Amino acid sequence: MAVKEMDGKTLAHLFIAGANNLSQHAKVVDALNVFPVPDGDTGTNMNLTITSGAQEVKKFHGDHAGELAAAFAKGLLMGARGNSGVILSQLFRGFSKSVEGRRAFTALDFAEALTQGVETAYKAVMKPVEGTILTVAKDSANAAKKAVKHTDDLVSLIEIIVTEAKQSLQRTPDLLPVLKEVGVVDSGGQGLVYIYEGFLAAVKGEPLKEGIHEVPSMDNLIKVEHHQNAQSHLATEDIEFGYCTEVMVRFESDKLSTYPFDEPAFRDELSEWGDSLLVVSDEDLLKVHIHAEFPGEVLTRAQRYGSLIHTKIENMREQHTHLLEESKQAFPDQEKKPLSELGIVTVSMGDGIAKLFQSLGAGVVIPGGQTMNPSTEDIVKAIEEVHAKNVLVLPNNGNIILAAQQAADVADVNVKVVPSKTVPQGLAALLSFNPSSSLEKNANVMAETMAHVKSGQVTYAVRDTSIEGLEIKKGHFMGILEKEIVTSGEDMLDVTKRLLEQMIDEDSEIVTVIQGADATNEQTEELIQFIEQSYPEVEVDEQIGDQPLYAYLFAVE
Repeated sequence: MAVKEMDGKTLAHLFIAGANNLSQHAKVVDALNVFPVPDGDTGTNMNLTITSGAQEVKKFHGDHAGELAAAFAKGLLMGARGNSGVILSQLFRGFSKSVEGRRAFTALDFAEALTQGVETAYKAVMKPVEGTILTVAKDSANAAKKAVKHTDDLVSLIEIIVTEAKQSLQRTPDLLPVLKEVGVVDSGGQGLVYIYEGFLAAVKGEPLKEGIHEVPSMDNLIKVEHHQNAQSHLATEDIEFGYCTEVMVRFESDKLSTYPFDEPAFRDELSEWGDSLLVVSDEDLLKVHIHAEFPGEVLTRAQRYGSLIHTKIENMREQHTHLLEESKQAFPDQEKKPLSELGIVTVSMGDGIAKLFQSLGAGVVIPGGQTMNPSTEDIVKAIEEVHAKNVLVLPNNGNIILAAQQAADVADVNVKVVPSKTVPQGLAALLSFNPSSSLEKNANVMAETMAHVKSGQVTYAVRDTSIEGLEIKKGHFMGILEKEIVTSGEDMLDVTKRLLEQMIDEDSEIVTVIQGADATNEQTEELIQFIEQSYPEVEVDEQIGDQPLYAYLFAVE
């Protein structure tokens, strides 16, 4: 059946179907990450972004297509996470601008809206890279522009869009050599194809899956669970399960042979020990969050399946007592308190790194980074919380910079983003902060300072691959210098030493070693001895970062 015109209700079905379809395939998109690091999160970021948009669609009442598109675009904007999420939000920001005055629109309007979305997204990216989601969006929009010369049927048009998007996706390895080398298509482009396929199902009238099944991100879900507890309305003595318990387990085959892991059964087992329970697993890791009265029982049960690589236990009764005292005056006092001249917002992974940033003057530290990119809205809230006329934002991750810049655009105060791509860059930048200087001057000095820092990190591979002639085996460790994997092997300390040998040269003066949750004090002592013996002229600064997944972070200046 031909569809010649689309109103807001029909468009709402498209948006929700697109979100549903991406949600069902988000883990597939995550798996397309080029580097075999344990933080390939394009699918998760795009899913969380479009889920935010779909939630705004569900709240919308009416049939005005332009107003519905605007609501969807706003939800995407505030929920945008990571570069892929920000680009997705910009595609539909341009789309909504194109149709904002239309109660209903035609195939020609739809094609023009896609084109404006592409133009908006390209402008939002400082250095657009072909062979990415941008290319897939551009090619499918161009196909739509050609198609409307011959058809006015929206079903036929979206079929053409999906066909071209798939073909464009298959061409991405020809445009981006690293994709061809690793043998994958672009992850963001694949996510967009899933969204367009959802659009097609909706416009054809195929049944939609109920609800939006979000791929679980532990940090995000924990935040939701904590908000739902509404602790400020409880008495401390009413807290039944007193310990907020988080544990991460790396699966081990010998233990799994004795205790085969069954996620639903394990979730049921833990439900007897507490509430606010979240259990998330993949092939390599198990993550658990629970409010329990006996956290040791939870850890013992989780340890049956592998090694404990991260644990955190917090006494909620003690926290709650402090919370009640603070909440009596927090918001009223914030309103009365005058704005400071300069404030700093940073993003941090790991409690130790967060404390480092705070000790250097950061007013608000947003949890996140490699495994969880904060959204535009998260960053806007942090900018508001720092309570200053002028705010510096350090993303400390290349995948957060676009969201930070988007937050700066919508914030009500003056904001400058210092585009730090790593934690070492962020720390170096903060060391050069001068509270008596202007926002502009600080931003310039900090950017210049971090440009002289070499950043390194050590993590493990989540799959076998080969990059630029380097063979990498699943489970082996990798040394990463800036964005390049430069060494890999089975022994973590050997890999780490080889990485340091490539980072330290005759001009190096200071090496900062940031120990992660997966490294031991004994390993760190051996590393420091290695540096001091091999490079006696270099000063070594040791810090405990407690960052997950990355055994070590290094800064060489």
